[in-house]
Amino acid sequence: MTAARIDHGVTSGTFSLDGETFEVDNNVWVVGDDQECIVIDAPHSVEGIMAVVGERKVKAIVCTHAHDDHVRVAPELRERTIAPILLHPDDRPLWELTHTDYLWDADLTDGQTLTVAGTTLQVLHTPGHAPGAVCLYAPELGAVFTGDTLFHGGPGATGRSYSDRTVLEASIHAKLFALPDETIVHTGHGEDTTIGAERKQEL
Repeated sequence: MTAARIDHGVTSGTFSLDGETFEVDNNVWVVGDDQECIVIDAPHSVEGIMAVVGERKVKAIVCTHAHDDHVRVAPELRERTIAPILLHPDDRPLWELTHTDYLWDADLTDGQTLTVAGTTLQVLHTPGHAPGAVCLYAPELGAVFTGDTLFHGGPGATGRSYSDRTVLEASIHAKLFALPDETIVHTGHGEDTTIGAERKQEL
């Protein structure tokens, strides 16, 4: 059996909230082996995501949070792959800004584990950028997928609806800075970093 690996792509589109729209590039992260995988976030383009997935079976579409640039094509991707959409329920208000006719398929909870290709990903609820934001920690891969909670250079954005800087900083300190320094941080936008490098910045 092929060991689990991390594959990466980038899709481009827009992010809209509070009456403003911005052009953004989103990372697409796919964790799995040659047979099966999970997709982390569903931004902008099903074709762009499927270019990373290839012919593999998608076990789940895991949303780090429900801003439109992370969930816009989740229902279409679900139809294409017959895979369930997973989201933390605290992000329902944001989800409903984009998708009014249907919900996701299963709730994410803090401490929950997801398994793909023999590798475990632990769900860390990290509110602040969004109330239901989560990160996915894969200890065997030495990586954490942080969505928009933590970037190269510091915390994700706050100041918009449903975000809170104090809560975000507390989440990062409690959940992410507890991880080993060498843990690679795969972000929702932009380049990778490490937990150690971001801890040195001390917010």
